[in-house]
Amino acid sequence: MSNLGKVDREFFEEYIYPHLGAERDDVALGPRHGVDFGVIEVGEKAIVTATDPIFVMPSLGFERAAWFAFHVVMSDVAVSGLRPTHLAVDFNLPPEITDEEFETIWETFDREARELGVSIVTGHTARYAGCNYPMVGGANAMAVGDRADIVRPDGALPGDRVLVTKGPAVEAVGLLSIQFEELLELPDETVEEAKARFYDMSPVEDALVAAEAGAVTAMHDATEGGVHGALVEMARAGGVRLDVSRDSIPVLPGVLEACEFFDIDPWSSISEGTLLLSVAPEDADDVLAALSDADVLAADIGEVGEGEGVTVDGERIEHPEEDPFWGTFEEFMGRLE
Repeated sequence: MSNLGKVDREFFEEYIYPHLGAERDDVALGPRHGVDFGVIEVGEKAIVTATDPIFVMPSLGFERAAWFAFHVVMSDVAVSGLRPTHLAVDFNLPPEITDEEFETIWETFDREARELGVSIVTGHTARYAGCNYPMVGGANAMAVGDRADIVRPDGALPGDRVLVTKGPAVEAVGLLSIQFEELLELPDETVEEAKARFYDMSPVEDALVAAEAGAVTAMHDATEGGVHGALVEMARAGGVRLDVSRDSIPVLPGVLEACEFFDIDPWSSISEGTLLLSVAPEDADDVLAALSDADVLAADIGEVGEGEGVTVDGERIEHPEEDPFWGTFEEFMGRLE
């Protein structure tokens, strides 16, 4: 396992999936590659739960870095359609972090949690030798709600419409353009557009607005592997085929120019903040209208069909497996040193 980023499907199925501890009747949805969350049933209620690393880049500024770290943790629970309710946090901090820097991180977590109605219920905080930015711990987000309200990741049905918010490479462009602004050889206006993608890097509002607006059958955020990876993962989860049109997919300002500069494929690059949805055809317009009212760019890009796999403009695509963001990030960090 030498590739940076998330393990691929083959690794997951060989090493992880066969070893999941005890089987319990209350686990309604357990670990699957490319699936964002698990579900524990408690009577008529359910606990949706998801775990992610705490990703803090000090070069973004600690307040901005903490905002992003918090929303990464919330996103996988939010795509269940249930509003996040609880959070457990583990900080494994590098020795050099100051009390004031940590205070900024924690106050930002507190502020964002209060705005979402999330209670922080347990955690662990320490400085340890060998811990380094940006991975400084992990967190477990939870959402408690009615079982019937959960949008399952495997719920896409033939005939559903496929919607997407924001378009490709949102996270890759937002992070790279801020981290390496001094290296960007692009017009000033384009640089500012690329940097503005940073606060698009949360799908939480997208997911909650969509779930309340109509019959959303599945949702998935386009993290590592980007839009192409997320499309393949959604199709696999539901055992369906997705047929989409690339020209229908919106692209935010600055994205294509920044991707060309960094020499990364926008369609396979990490895009936290971009949400894929399958929606009952009679409700697709209502969901799009609700997203528009919330100032979330979204579009209908295709249809769910019988079969398997993903076609883009009639051509089958495969999962990228390795996201170009990580290699590019390492390369440009070297240029700064």
